[in-house]
Amino acid sequence: MVTHVDPTKLTELLKDMVKIDSVNPSLVPGAAGEAEIASYLKDWMESVGLVTELVEVEPGRPNVIGTLSGSGGGKSLMLNGHTDVVGVDYMTIDPFDPVIKEGKLYGRGSFDMKGGLASSMAAVKAIVDSGDQLRGDVIIAAVCDEEFASIGTEHLMKETVVDAAIISEPTFFNVQVAHKGFAWIDVTTHGVAAHGSDFGRGVDAIAKMGHVLIGVEAIQNILGETKHSLVGPGSIHASIISGGVELSTYPDRCKLEAERRLIPGETREDVEAEMEGLLQSLREGDPKFKADYEITFYRGSMEISPDEEICKVLKQGSLEVLGKEPQWVGGSGWMDTQIIHGKGIPAVAFGPIGFGAHGAEEWIDLNSVHKAAEVQEYVIRKFCA
Repeated sequence: MVTHVDPTKLTELLKDMVKIDSVNPSLVPGAAGEAEIASYLKDWMESVGLVTELVEVEPGRPNVIGTLSGSGGGKSLMLNGHTDVVGVDYMTIDPFDPVIKEGKLYGRGSFDMKGGLASSMAAVKAIVDSGDQLRGDVIIAAVCDEEFASIGTEHLMKETVVDAAIISEPTFFNVQVAHKGFAWIDVTTHGVAAHGSDFGRGVDAIAKMGHVLIGVEAIQNILGETKHSLVGPGSIHASIISGGVELSTYPDRCKLEAERRLIPGETREDVEAEMEGLLQSLREGDPKFKADYEITFYRGSMEISPDEEICKVLKQGSLEVLGKEPQWVGGSGWMDTQIIHGKGIPAVAFGPIGFGAHGAEEWIDLNSVHKAAEVQEYVIRKFCA
């Protein structure tokens, strides 16, 4: 395949992106956020000739959307990537001074996921540089806040309609067609406050929570019996527990924050049924047991068929550029693909190779960034032509 991806310019683009502090302020209060990198990407997209829009999702939290318009009659494709990164205080390298060693570019966000976003940008620039006219539109969406609540892609998909989407998260050249969802659950047990010596009146909310924890473990044992072929079993775990006010007082309240990971096919209603069943069984066995729960945040799972056209074209592009077929894989974590998929749009993740997401050391393999761009260049031509 003849490619118009320029590896040197792509590397410089990625270095510029990593230099910009874009730590998510929802994760680290007072952090820089995405405003500066959004401004940089807007200028870059305009220099390439894309119709560009900067959208303020929340104050200081912008998306940048660039569109390469087709002549009409072709399918549209969105390349999506997030610009925010996690905190850097514990890093063992300078997070915003990208250094290249042995073909790897080091720095915060290089792997998760400025490397993949740079690949998508270079792929679109390659189409522009070729002078070829596509029939379908190509959209680059550089979104905010994926690392926390995904307000960027949520806002983007209120109005965006495309025929398929690729999120350029690092997948090691595999095509991720499925991933887990999750629910954050607050469970509160209610006791009766009393002096520590008044055992006849006091009801220990913390002790009552112990029965909930045993029930959570029982739910986990059941979940482990059903495994999805790509993402494995669902799971539940206790994350944070708090309760009590002082040593000589029976605690009248105990709160458990738990996380439930869902496999494709499981729903919010399944989680609700599990929690309601658990608490009801405990009430029936103990008249003093009082508890309630709330799902405080929910993200669904997703799965698409490898027979979708975007998957077939990615397979062809991988064969053409890399000389091998990609594997169809699932992810245990959650991605913005689910938000796009939830709008009825086939969405997958595909991107380069690296190491250290959220870690003390983070790097991306530069050759894989270049090759990921070439694969996406191929996909754009075939899908949008």
